[in-house]
Amino acid sequence: MRLCLLIEYDGTRYAGWQIQKGLRTIQGEIEAALSKILHESIRVTGAGRTDSGVHARGQIAHFDAQHGISFTKLQRALNGLLDKDIRIKAVQEVNAQFHARYSAKGRKYNYSIAKIPLALYRKYSWYIPYRLNVARMQESVSYIQGKHDFTSFCKQIATVKHYQCTVDEASWIDEDEILRFIIKSDRFLHGMVRALVGTFVDIGRGKLNPEDIQKIMEKRDRTYASQSAPAQGLILERIYY
Repeated sequence: MRLCLLIEYDGTRYAGWQIQKGLRTIQGEIEAALSKILHESIRVTGAGRTDSGVHARGQIAHFDAQHGISFTKLQRALNGLLDKDIRIKAVQEVNAQFHARYSAKGRKYNYSIAKIPLALYRKYSWYIPYRLNVARMQESVSYIQGKHDFTSFCKQIATVKHYQCTVDEASWIDEDEILRFIIKSDRFLHGMVRALVGTFVDIGRGKLNPEDIQKIMEKRDRTYASQSAPAQGLILERIYY
């Protein structure tokens, strides 16, 4: 039986989603809880491998279990064992061909920048004490929409076959206290959103021009983009199937 989980988590105290030896991860915590509840060794596969300190509102994961259990009981048991910064929002059965990662058609991320010091939202935003030109930042996102090579905006990994992503949606939303970057793409590369945000911020500060985004992409070299934005401002919002 293949089951699917809808997961929300605060990544502040974790070394990311993916299991790493000697480190506390979201995947590791969920696998340990499931194995204890179901009395069998469980391996969980997530739709997105969020980095250390990154949060999720709509992470999806699947696993196979030999023993049946009611979904309500499983959800309640998981939330009883897991720390309060990891919540299982839903459990459902899926067909055997479903794969949380490879069946996904798209993913959406939200990055938040605080325009003033905040108490309640400080763990989920990057506070920037200087004024940003949001119009320039919004102009910049037009250069990343569509299909492009994002080598300049990611950490290169040997297992990645190519660096092309198709960005369906990208925009800056200016609210009273928060400046939000929303991006939806068919796939994301390691560190891609944070590298983009860091570069957009430099454009907003006047250090770069909007058209420099295209020039940076053409270089296909991470050293041409700006430093990555801090992890705590990034939230995985939704997985599309």
